[in-house]
Amino acid sequence: MNKNSLKRGLLPYLFLILFVFGAYYAFNIMNRKVNVLSYDKLITLLDEEQVTELTITPKERAVTYEITGKLDGYKDNETFFVRVPLSEAVMREILDTQNGEIAINTKADPESSSLLLIVVNVLPIVILVGAVFYFLTKQVGGANKSMDFGKSRARLSNDNNSVTFKDVAGLKEEKEEVSELIDFLKSPKKFTKLGARIPKGVLLVGPPGTGKTLLAKAVAGEANVPFYYISGSDFVELFVGVGASRVRDMFKQAKHTAPCLIFIDEIDAVGRQRGTGLGGGHDEREQTLNQLLTEMDGFGANEGIIIIAATNRADVLDPALLRPGRFDRQVTVDLPDVREREEILKVHAKDKILDKSVELSFLAKRTPGFSGAALENLLNEAALLAVRRNKNAITMSEIDEATDRVIGGPAKVSRKYNDHEKEVVAYHEAGHAVLGIKLPNADDVQKITIIPRGQAGGYTLMMPSEETYLSTKTELLQRITGLLGGRVSEEIKFKEVTTGAHNDFEKATKIARAMVTEYGMSDLGPVQLEQQEGGVFLGRDYNKSRNFSNEIAHEIDKEVRKIIDSCYQDAKKILTDNKDLVKRIADALLEYETLTKEQIDSLVETGKMPEEISKEEDQDLAHLKALAKEKGIKGYTKMTKEELEEAIDKE
Repeated sequence: MNKNSLKRGLLPYLFLILFVFGAYYAFNIMNRKVNVLSYDKLITLLDEEQVTELTITPKERAVTYEITGKLDGYKDNETFFVRVPLSEAVMREILDTQNGEIAINTKADPESSSLLLIVVNVLPIVILVGAVFYFLTKQVGGANKSMDFGKSRARLSNDNNSVTFKDVAGLKEEKEEVSELIDFLKSPKKFTKLGARIPKGVLLVGPPGTGKTLLAKAVAGEANVPFYYISGSDFVELFVGVGASRVRDMFKQAKHTAPCLIFIDEIDAVGRQRGTGLGGGHDEREQTLNQLLTEMDGFGANEGIIIIAATNRADVLDPALLRPGRFDRQVTVDLPDVREREEILKVHAKDKILDKSVELSFLAKRTPGFSGAALENLLNEAALLAVRRNKNAITMSEIDEATDRVIGGPAKVSRKYNDHEKEVVAYHEAGHAVLGIKLPNADDVQKITIIPRGQAGGYTLMMPSEETYLSTKTELLQRITGLLGGRVSEEIKFKEVTTGAHNDFEKATKIARAMVTEYGMSDLGPVQLEQQEGGVFLGRDYNKSRNFSNEIAHEIDKEVRKIIDSCYQDAKKILTDNKDLVKRIADALLEYETLTKEQIDSLVETGKMPEEISKEEDQDLAHLKALAKEKGIKGYTKMTKEELEEAIDKE
C-alpha cells in the first residue's frame, strides 16, 4: 500500500474522531449553567456559608481575578462566576470571610505560558502562510498541466524490450518487410547507393488478433534506434487544435532522436476519411489528420523518421493517407494457415505443461480461422481447466473443452432439455453430420454434441480437409445443403419444424445471395450487382446507388430462392436415403451427448461405437481362450485372436 492510499484510508477515521470530540465538547458547553455573581453577593454568600467550592485564577494582563465555584444546592453542571480587581485587599477580605471548611483552589495564569503565547500568536500565521503557499502551488501546477496539454503522448520504448522476432511465430514475409526498415535505419548507405528510397510509412492491415501490435513490439525489440509508440486515440481531444499540436510535438521529439521509428496503433481513430459520415465531419480529428499528412510529406523534411501504423479497417482511411510518399506500403497481416498456427501454438505452449498425448500439429489442423490471439486464449483456457480439475498437465480433454469454449462459449450444464427437445436437437445435429459425411465436397465432421453452448442448443464441428483460398460453385452449394440438413432432418423425423435452424438459414441465405449478386454464380451471369457496404459512421456515405433495377431485384430474389430450394431438395433426398445412419447417430447422441471423429467413423463403417466393438472383441477372445484351454493348447494365454483360431482349427 502506498502513502497516498494510506492517507486516504486514515483521513475518514481522523475526521470521525475530531467530530466525536467536537460533539462531546459542544454538548458539555450547551449543558453547562454558569451564574454570574457580583462581588458583594459573593461576600454575602461566604458569610452565610453557602459556598462549597472556590477556584481563583489571576489574570495579570487584565488586572483581575476570575473566581468560579459552587454553592450549596447547585447541580453537577451548575457553577458561579465572579470577576474582581487584582488587589491584595480584595483577596484578604475574601480569605477572611470564607469558612474554613471550604477548599480554595488557585490556578496559574494560562496567559503567562510562553508556549501558549507561541501557539496563540504564531501558529495562526504559520497556518495562513502554509495555506497560501499550498494554493499557489496548486495553481502553478494547474498552469503547467495546461501548458502540457498540447504535448505529445508518444512514449519512448525501453531498450530492454523483451519481444523480438523469435516471439512472433509465422508472418515470415511480414517480418521480412519490417526487417528491411530496421536494416535501412542501421545501414542506410546500402540502400542509397543504388538509389533506393525507403518507404516513409508502413501500414499493417489485418483482422483483430493477428499480431499487428506484436509485430511492432518485435520491431522495437530488434531495432537499436529510438522507438516511439502511441495510439490513434491519444491525438483526438475535445478541444480543436490539441491533436494537431500533439502531432507537431511528436515529430519535433522524433527529429531530435532521428533516425527513429514511430508506431501508431489503431490509426483509423484519427485517419478516417474527411468530410464523410452521418452528420458531416469532425473538426478536431480532421485537423489532426491534416497535420499528420503535412508532417509525413510536407515542405519540411523528416529524414530518418519511419512510421509504422496498424489498423483492421483500412477501407475507412483517408486516400491521402495511403498515397505514395506517406503510407505507401501496406503489409497484410492475415489469419495464420495450418503451418503458422502450429508455430504460434509452440510459442504459447513454452510456459505450459502439456501431456504427452497432446499433439500441437493435430490441434493446428482443428483450428482453421483462429487468429494468434484466439490460439493463445485457447491454450490459456485449457490451462485454467487443468488447474480447476487438479491435474498436473494439460491433456487433450482440456484442449477439446477449451476449443469448444472459444467457438461457442462455456457449456450450459444447468440448462436441461425435456426428452422431446433433446431428441429434436439430436436429429437436427445428426442431419448436419450425415450431409457432411455423404457430400463429396463437404468439410470433414470432427465432432457432434447436443450440449448447449451460448445461444446454440448443440453444434456439429466440421473442418476442411485442406485449407484453400478459393471456393467452387459446387462447394458453396454443398455448404448450403449441409446448413439446411438440420431443418430437413427435423421435418423427416417429426413431420414438424422448430426454430432451431434460424442461424443455419441466415448463413445459407447469405451464401446464396453472395453467389447471385457478388460471385456471378447464377443465371443472371457474371455481373456484380451488390457489394459489401460499410457503416454510415465509419467514413461511408449514407446513400449508395443501386446497380440494378426493380426487375433485376425481383430476378435476384428468384435466383436466391432457386438455389435454396434446390439445396433443400438435395438435402431431403440424401437424408431420406440414409435414414438408418441418421437414426444411428441420433441414438448415439442421446446416449453419449458428444461424439468424436473416431466414434463417428466407427458408426458409419460398422454401425457400432468403438467401445461396443472392443467389448465384443474381448468376449470373442475370452471364448477362444476357453476353447484352447479345453483342448490343451500350450501357450494359448499369449496368442492373438487369429493365432487362437488357427490353433483351434488344427486341433
